[in-house]
Amino acid sequence: MKTLIGTATLETEIKRSRFVAHAGRVDSTEDTLSFYERVADPSATHNCWAWRIADRYRFNDDGEPGGTAGRPILSAIEGKALDHAMVVVTRYFGGTKLGAGGLVRAYSGAAARCLDQARIVDVELRLEFCVEAGFDWTGQVYAVLEACGAHKREENFGNAGFSLRADLPRDRFARLCTLLGDATRGEARVRKYSDDAGDPPGPSGADSELDPG
Repeated sequence: MKTLIGTATLETEIKRSRFVAHAGRVDSTEDTLSFYERVADPSATHNCWAWRIADRYRFNDDGEPGGTAGRPILSAIEGKALDHAMVVVTRYFGGTKLGAGGLVRAYSGAAARCLDQARIVDVELRLEFCVEAGFDWTGQVYAVLEACGAHKREENFGNAGFSLRADLPRDRFARLCTLLGDATRGEARVRKYSDDAGDPPGPSGADSELDPG
């Protein structure tokens, strides 16, 4: 995935309104709350934001007309093909209304230009999991782990079988489960130790969440 290293900030003025954008990496819902609290200005007119973590995303217009701030910020993140990223755009109203189209351009532009200044890196997301199976399936389990590029971390043996902890690139987990099921006739059990699943809250204020299904 492509994500950010550190943070980036951009300030611009449009028809006397000042827009300050902050972009940074977030790896959990706790990170989104922390980042928002760190960069948002409670005294500003609006603090609009958006974030994406894997297949989850949220955005907030913070009082601007619906669809004119949070969603354009999210579109800027998606336009850069970024993951685990958040942008907060703070507006200080200058007395001139921009209209819906002007707001969309202002927020998306501020977010995009801020991301242009950020340091971007490719990171491989890995998922940690556990496999449990009977001794008869040892060879098959090892073969599947190798085929999926999994890295074994810990292994334990009991009277009925063995268990091991391993990690692999997250996008290979579904294939791993399918191959293990086929190779062990459904007898191997797999469970995740770490993942980004869950229904997250957003920073304070009314927000919108889109569930891609």
